[in-house]
Amino acid sequence: MTTTDMTADDADTGSIPTTTSYFGVTERDLGDATGRRLADRWVWEARYVKWLFMVDFAATLVATLVAYVLRFQGAAYATWYLVFSALLPPVWLGLLALTHAYERRLLFVGTDEYQRVLRAGARLTIGLALSSYVLRAELARGYVLMVLVLTTSLSLLGRWLLRQRLHGARAKGRAMHRVLVLGHATAVAEMTRQLHRRYHHGFQVIGACLPANQLDGAASVVDVPVFGALAAAANSAAAAGADTVMVLSCPELDGPMLRRLAWELERDDIDLIVASSLVDTAGDRITVRPVDGLPMMHVEHPRLIGGRRLIKGVFDVTGAAFLLLLFAPVFLGIAIWIKLDTGGPVFFRQTRVGRDGESFRMFKFRTMHVDAEQRRETMDQSNDFAGVLFKMRHDPRVTRAGRVLRRHSLDELPQLINVLRGEMSLVGPRPPLHAEVEQYPEDMRRRLVVKPGMTGLWQVSGRSDLSWEDSIRLDLRYVENWSLTVDLVILMRTAMVVMRGQGAY
Repeated sequence: MTTTDMTADDADTGSIPTTTSYFGVTERDLGDATGRRLADRWVWEARYVKWLFMVDFAATLVATLVAYVLRFQGAAYATWYLVFSALLPPVWLGLLALTHAYERRLLFVGTDEYQRVLRAGARLTIGLALSSYVLRAELARGYVLMVLVLTTSLSLLGRWLLRQRLHGARAKGRAMHRVLVLGHATAVAEMTRQLHRRYHHGFQVIGACLPANQLDGAASVVDVPVFGALAAAANSAAAAGADTVMVLSCPELDGPMLRRLAWELERDDIDLIVASSLVDTAGDRITVRPVDGLPMMHVEHPRLIGGRRLIKGVFDVTGAAFLLLLFAPVFLGIAIWIKLDTGGPVFFRQTRVGRDGESFRMFKFRTMHVDAEQRRETMDQSNDFAGVLFKMRHDPRVTRAGRVLRRHSLDELPQLINVLRGEMSLVGPRPPLHAEVEQYPEDMRRRLVVKPGMTGLWQVSGRSDLSWEDSIRLDLRYVENWSLTVDLVILMRTAMVVMRGQGAY
């Protein structure tokens, strides 16, 4: 059922069917119509947080058990470590709570949740180091290291799997926030299209309120039900069964009117979101500071130089060296396969544009026949990719081995050499061709201020299924909001995407 098909009865009673169960929530939990509406927001969120507690608790139990068995193997002198291990789960949960890793405003979407887990892991490490120094406790370093790494890693993995389960439920229309949008008709229509493009963020627009002078003829612009004028927004939200009101930039909604709206929504426990016109700016760059009673939003510049770039560089080189050693047998096997399949060179080298517009030679395993470039000139009409790139879902130039390598991105492993040479990063914007850069509008050149990456937001958001414009937009978002946590999350998501072989051809 789409939002345009929604009736008044649907809005009052919520959208959870009698047989639906999500994190243990069924219609029996919901009670009357009002209870069912509020349960869309509170019951499943509360159950989700309980699952987080269980995931984090289980992570510490598994980590301490594995570390104890691997390090001591039942040695009698290590018995007191069992007591130490028993104290770790409550300490870990307490640290996560102190770092706000269970606050609902940081859950469900985005990377803030994962950043809080990493901060808790750092605090646990520092706390154990200081405690052992002050108490002069002789802790087995191998055991402590395994516990810290496994606890943090398993908590991150468990939370990510829980997030995937949530996204799967939202793809089916469950566990959504029912949103009433306030603003001008054109702005409401654009926001509705953007929010309904993907549902993983959890916002489902069920209606809108517009300025009084735009109510006539609004149906031709806005594709969701219009519940009335802006002045009646609070009552309209309650009548529509919304649990969230989103306010777009609108001159008719001045400060005093917005304040009164907040008071009225508080009565029905409805969330208020004021949408910013800033594009692709992460929350950690935004600080709200009161100036003479007025909330002023301060936007920090992206941190693209200094210590953060040094940390990223060290992380890239260390990671690339480790992965090259780890995948050395895979390199050898792929090289032999390519030679046996079609002969010719093992590697394909292509000139790409790196940081600050500098050219470099990018390495890949060859996945096409040796005459692919000559045959390319006769295939322009077969391009399946809008924009300057040329891609075909069933390119006849791709070899048998190449189809397998491309599907699982194994052909990109030699780019680890580029990372080791400092020409690329493990995570970053997609390395563009000179032909692409020549067609960039001015703002798109922003993506050239950082090194291109082996993977990035484009890789985990659709790969070759993305349009050229969407891949550029994702690259810009990455440049503006880079952090080490974002890199780690993208690497983890990349592993899952590559294993499934989605969007690769």
